[in-house]
Amino acid sequence: MELINIDETLEMTRQELRTKHNNYLNPGFMKMLSLLGFDKKFVRAEGTKVWDDNGIEYLDFLGGYGSLNLGHNPEEVFNALDKIKGSPNILQAAPGTFNAALAENLAAITPGNLQHSFFCNSGAEAVEGAVKLARRATGKSKVISAKGSFHGKTMGSLSVSGRDKFKAGYFPLVPECTQIPYGDDEALREEIDENTAAVILEPVMGEGGVIVPPEGYLSTVSEICSQNNIVFILDEIQTGLGRTGKMLACEWEQITPDIICFAKSLGGGVFPIGAFITTPELWNKAYGRMEEALMHTSTFGGNALATGASIATINSILDNNLPERANEHGEYFINSLKQLDDKHDMIKEVRGQGLLIGIEFNSPEKSVLNKLSKGMLEKVSQEYTGAFVAEKLQNEYQVLTAFTLNNPNVIRLEPPLIVDKEQIDYVVDSLDKLLDHHGDFFKLAFSSGKKAVSSFFKRD
Repeated sequence: MELINIDETLEMTRQELRTKHNNYLNPGFMKMLSLLGFDKKFVRAEGTKVWDDNGIEYLDFLGGYGSLNLGHNPEEVFNALDKIKGSPNILQAAPGTFNAALAENLAAITPGNLQHSFFCNSGAEAVEGAVKLARRATGKSKVISAKGSFHGKTMGSLSVSGRDKFKAGYFPLVPECTQIPYGDDEALREEIDENTAAVILEPVMGEGGVIVPPEGYLSTVSEICSQNNIVFILDEIQTGLGRTGKMLACEWEQITPDIICFAKSLGGGVFPIGAFITTPELWNKAYGRMEEALMHTSTFGGNALATGASIATINSILDNNLPERANEHGEYFINSLKQLDDKHDMIKEVRGQGLLIGIEFNSPEKSVLNKLSKGMLEKVSQEYTGAFVAEKLQNEYQVLTAFTLNNPNVIRLEPPLIVDKEQIDYVVDSLDKLLDHHGDFFKLAFSSGKKAVSSFFKRD
């Protein structure tokens, strides 16, 4: 038996990397990456930039789906980890030091009387824990979420997510989970019944295509939940910690949900960590007695390194005024992109909040080619326009981005919050040039490679 060591791993070639992914990981995903030219080997990262094995520099405007608010390899987080090194990392038979400090910090940055935290390893786990808490505390079971939402892919979090594509093949999921249109408070009122335990929403629907709700929607939902004794869960996994221009997106409407979920950037882009925070009232109803204290636990949740990284992350975000920076640069970015919207017919809409921005593209439903293809061109464009734009941005302009999972006709622009205006200008200019050269879906698709287009048409 021969095992690969770290030195050999670092020396792995791009072809060896592709082969190992095909043999030992996810060959379907590897095929998708290869068709779009996303199969590069990146070897170094710092701040907003990454470098491939040919020494080519790229701007990262994907930002780990919102995990890299501090950028790649933030020095302040690694400095904190150096101080922690040598402390017990996982010690279940004693109260932890760093998770206690992080829990106090989360209580300090969240509104109202949110106080008790639970730590886990991911956003999906945070959502699972929040839904379990709501059901246990209320004694009810129905959970309402939004169509097009995304809360994770474990069985519970998938049950409250809003796209059927990701649910197919996994039924039956957790029962009594229903979806309503996002932004429609009347639909929520109609769906509520005496068995409703919780409503879970994103302040901005990220994977749904960066959908910003109507002004006042979240506060109305909060009022509805309060009037009906329903737990209001706010999924701030992608929007939290400065991303939308406030430390928390719920601050825009000055609401206090009953539970807030965190993950992604909480670990500074260094350690995986998820969390939810809730009120003493809900916590005590669910887990307040000693015999209930171990009803929901996690082996690695709250370990010293992850929570220590999170302490450093929160302090750095606030010390460097990153929420204010995200608000200023986000407004500048969105306004610059809206000028492209006026110029290019292919852009349907630019929307977002802070540095969580989406660009939706038009479909060629009225074109002659679409009619000749019996609507297939429109169908493919709705699934892959975002992918083709992202391919051009990466391979021709060295800008990393991606489409949103539940609305793949939208590309997300979600750079680290440390991004500067010069880098924003470069991305806007690159997109402008791209759309000048490939001004409609047909040109864009076929310039992305006949092999890729042929594959997509066959699959659909």
